[in-house]
Amino acid sequence: MLFLAVFYFYPLFRIFGLSFLPKGVLDVARLEKLVTSSYYFRILWFTFWQAAVSTILTLILALPGAYVFAKFRFKGKHWLQAFTTIPFVLPTVVVAAAFQAFLGPHGVLNELLMNWFGLDHAPIQINYTIWFILLAHVFYNYTVFLRIIGGFWAGLQPSLREAASMLGASPAQVFFKVTFPLLRPAILTSCLLVFIFCFSSFGVILILGGPRFATIEVEIYRQTVHLFNLPMAAALSLVQIVFTFILMWGYTALQKRSTLMLNPEAIIHTQRKPNSFKERMVVYSNSMLMILLLGAPLGSLIFRSIFTSDGLSLVYYRALFENPIRSVFYVPPIDAIMWSVGFASVTLVFALIIGLLASVYLSEKKTGLGSLLDPIFMLPLSTSAVTLGFGFIIALDRPPLNLRTSLIIIPIAHTLVAFPFVVRSILPALRSLPRSIKESASILGASPLKAFFIIDLPIVGRAILVGAVFAFTVSLGEFGASVFVARPQTPTMPLAIYRFLSQPGEINYGQAMAMSSLLMLVTAIGFLSLERFRTKQIGEF
Repeated sequence: MLFLAVFYFYPLFRIFGLSFLPKGVLDVARLEKLVTSSYYFRILWFTFWQAAVSTILTLILALPGAYVFAKFRFKGKHWLQAFTTIPFVLPTVVVAAAFQAFLGPHGVLNELLMNWFGLDHAPIQINYTIWFILLAHVFYNYTVFLRIIGGFWAGLQPSLREAASMLGASPAQVFFKVTFPLLRPAILTSCLLVFIFCFSSFGVILILGGPRFATIEVEIYRQTVHLFNLPMAAALSLVQIVFTFILMWGYTALQKRSTLMLNPEAIIHTQRKPNSFKERMVVYSNSMLMILLLGAPLGSLIFRSIFTSDGLSLVYYRALFENPIRSVFYVPPIDAIMWSVGFASVTLVFALIIGLLASVYLSEKKTGLGSLLDPIFMLPLSTSAVTLGFGFIIALDRPPLNLRTSLIIIPIAHTLVAFPFVVRSILPALRSLPRSIKESASILGASPLKAFFIIDLPIVGRAILVGAVFAFTVSLGEFGASVFVARPQTPTMPLAIYRFLSQPGEINYGQAMAMSSLLMLVTAIGFLSLERFRTKQIGEF
């Protein structure tokens, strides 16, 4: 609670003060400007409608895949399901870099079409358009629908559909009158969750949208970094906080409804092998769609990192270790990798300590104060990283919390984002421990501390390892807060990628692809390993 009070509630309070009391006197002029100014109204409107369209497109494309995963068993399903998770766990700057490599003016697809048809110009011109943003959001959020709807769908009892069929309902009637009403809470939950992710989109909009498009997140960044208009940035942050809290409240309410279902059926009874030609075509066509939709940008990213104008080469990777301009102010890209690993390691320690303490307390106090603190510990998840980073630079700038020039501010900001993931990984494992085990240890003379280290810790060790992987990889890919609190001399990998993409030249572009590939590889390995470390799928992520 002390950590949250200092590094979460205090910065948000400063944002509130800067919005309403910029000179110590109540002033709502900037909030009024957000409503009356056509410029800010367009930003608010764009933030909402691009999130809505992205959600609808993702649902349309992912719903058939959710059906396939829910109803069929086939070879390679486990690996395909793991593969579809990779885009969602990638840092947003890597997602943006992948789409630049695939569909950009010099992307793989454009060059293939130019070579095949002898064209002088790229035929696909969607750079800095809304379609670029929407495709990236579909790519990023596809697995959310796949996991939530597919998992819920797989647990529906077949006897309900069979009863409807025996009463004369056609397959279409069975779906719309039986299956769809049962799926509706899961569909609405996943839609709202994806809407929240797109509503708070930052890296994708900043890189792929260019100067033409801005969400609330991007405008907060521009008002702060480019225009130095902190009061207006604070007003935008306040609007962002209010809307995000409302959306998260709606999400948690829908999530509770989605759990109030009939007893879920074991998937061994609800899934079958595709037998008919039609079923096999449905499975294979959806599998190919997933591989092309999700694999093409990732494959293009790797392709662009190892192929130059002279052919296959590792020159872009070697350039990560060089300082070509010989400037004392230049930070070699390899230093960004080292700084990221260092910050992620410190974040891992901080997040594990705070997350483990919170999990132990919440596991013992399931009612009363514990039930109140549980959602409070999750509040950083419902607050955008951009808002948190902005709050840090306006709140932590005076003694005794003058941390703006301190290296420790980066792992602190990353810890704020990462420790809720640690809590949600460890808490279910601790709550699953039978009380009789600890009571037996107590009867045999073990102190509570000794019982924890000898009994609890070894049993929940894998859950702690999952939380550690979460903390490390979340820190490696964190971009929204880092863009505010990181110093030019200590850039992280996402910041270095953004700088490379913002500068002209083949070598800069190639280094962005190479560093993005490395970050993608580390992130993918980390999250795919969670399935192996996790015990019986314990954990809420």
